[in-house]
Amino acid sequence: MKDLKFVNKPFLSLQVLVLTLLLVPALAPGQSTTSLTGKYEGTAKAPSGDVKLTLDLVDEGGKFSGRITTSANVYEVIKGQLVDGLLSLELQGKETSGKLAVRQKDGKLVGELSAHGETGSIELSKVVARDDISGQWDGTADANGQPFPFLLTLKVDGEKVTGASSSDLGTSPITTGSWKDGKLVFVLDSANGQIGMVATIIDGKLVGDFDLSGQMTGKWAAVKRKP
Repeated sequence: MKDLKFVNKPFLSLQVLVLTLLLVPALAPGQSTTSLTGKYEGTAKAPSGDVKLTLDLVDEGGKFSGRITTSANVYEVIKGQLVDGLLSLELQGKETSGKLAVRQKDGKLVGELSAHGETGSIELSKVVARDDISGQWDGTADANGQPFPFLLTLKVDGEKVTGASSSDLGTSPITTGSWKDGKLVFVLDSANGQIGMVATIIDGKLVGDFDLSGQMTGKWAAVKRKP
C-alpha cells in the first residue's frame, strides 16, 4: 500500500439582464450547512507502510466527487454517499480501485482506507489556506452555455471576505462574504439586484456554483492572477 495504487430587442434585453445578474444567489433550498467540501491532508496506515495523501472533496448537497492524491498516483471519487454520519467513497485509479469510509471526529475525518487487498486506518485534517484567497481572479460563468468572463477581487480578513467583481457590464461590490472551513460564500450587489456565489479551491482554482435568484443555476470557475 506504499503507492496506494490505490436579436430582437426583447431577447437582447433579456440576455443583458441575465448576464448582469450572473455577477450571489441565495443558496439553493435544502443545501447542507455541514458540507464536507474542502481539501484534507493525512496519513493512511497499513502493514506495508504509511502513505501520506490529500483528499480534494466536493459535496454538492450529498452528491460527492473529487480525488485522492498520493506521491505516485491520483484516484478519482467515482461514487459516494453519507449515511448515518458515515461517508463512503468508491475510488478508481489507473490500475486499481479502493474504498474510503470515514466519520467526522474532533474536526477530522477518521476511518479506514482499503486498497490492494489491504485495509488500514486513516485520519484526515481539513486544510484552511486563507492566504490563497486574497488577490485577483480571472473568472468565467456558464450563462446557459455561453461563457461570461469577469474579474473577481478578493480580500480575506479572518473569516470575512470583501472585494468586488467587474466585467463589461460594470462593477459589483461584495456586500457580505465569508471564507470558512474551506468554503467561499459571497454576495454581489449589482445594478439589477443581488447575486450569490459559492466555491471551493480545487487544484489551485476557485470552482463553484451560482444561483440567479432561483431563475437559473450553473457553474463558475476562476484562476488566480500571478502577483
